[in-house]
Amino acid sequence: MSATAVKSRPSKSEGGRPGRSKTGWNILGLFVFAAAGFPVYWMLNTAFKPAKDAIDPDPSLLPTGLTLSNFDRALNIADFWGPVGRSLLVSVVVVAIGIVIGLLAALAISRFAFRGRRIVIVGILAVQMVPLVAMIIPVFLLLNDLGQYDRLTGLMITYLTFVLPFTVWTLRGFIVNIPKELEEAAMVDGCSRTGAFMRVVFPLLAPGLVATSVYGFIQAWNEYLYALMLLSQQNQTATVWLGNFTTKHGTEYAPMMAGATMMAVPIVVLFLLVQRKMAAGLTAGAVKG
Repeated sequence: MSATAVKSRPSKSEGGRPGRSKTGWNILGLFVFAAAGFPVYWMLNTAFKPAKDAIDPDPSLLPTGLTLSNFDRALNIADFWGPVGRSLLVSVVVVAIGIVIGLLAALAISRFAFRGRRIVIVGILAVQMVPLVAMIIPVFLLLNDLGQYDRLTGLMITYLTFVLPFTVWTLRGFIVNIPKELEEAAMVDGCSRTGAFMRVVFPLLAPGLVATSVYGFIQAWNEYLYALMLLSQQNQTATVWLGNFTTKHGTEYAPMMAGATMMAVPIVVLFLLVQRKMAAGLTAGAVKG
C-alpha cells in the first residue's frame, strides 16, 4: 500500500462520528450542570435581591439589585445560631460515632470469616432500602419509652440508624481494595495485627474515611423529617427552623433564601477543606467491593 493511500485514509479521530459523539456528551453534561446548578443560583439570587423583588410575579433571571438586608432580617426574625449549633453538634457526634463503629464493623466484615457474614452484609443493604418515613412511628414510640423524646441524644441515636449502615457498607468497599498482603508483610516484620492496621491500612484508608464522613455529615445536617417529629420548637434544628420560616407578615422568601444560604456555608466550607481527599477516596472505592 502506498504512502499516499495511507495518508488519504481518514483516522477515527478525524471522522465525524467520534467528534459528534464527544460534542453531544459535552452538551449533555452542560445541560445536567445547568439543571443541577440553577436552584443554587436562584437561592443566591433571591437571597441578595430586595425583598419586594423576591415576590414579583414576573421575576428577573438576572440580579436586579444587591442587598444584605435579607441576611440581617433572617438573623433577627428568630433564633438562628441556636438551631445551627444544635445541628452542628448532632452532625459531628453522629459522624464521629458512626465512623468509629462503622470502621470496626467494616473491618470485621472485610477481614474476618465468621458464620453469618453474608447475612450481615445482606442485612446492611436491606436496612438502607427501608424508607425512612416508614419508621417514624416505631422510632417515636421507642424513644418515648426510653425517655429520649425531644432530646438531642435521641435524635443522634435515630440518625445513627441510617448513617451507620451507609458508613459500614462504604468503608467495606475501601478496605476490600487494600491488599491483605500489606498487613501480612507488616506482621512478618514484627507488628501485631492492630499495629499493622494502624501503620499500614489506616493511612491508606484515610481518603475513604474522609469521603464517608462528609456524606454522613451531609445526611445528618440536611435531615428534616425526624428532626421535625422528634424535637419541640425549643430544640429544633436548622432545617426545621428554615422550614418554619414564617412571620406575622407570612412567608418572607428573601430572608428564607438568605437563611438557606447561611445553612449551606458549613457544607461548602467542608467540601473545600477536604476536596482532595474526597476525590481520592471516591476513586479508591470504585474498583471492587
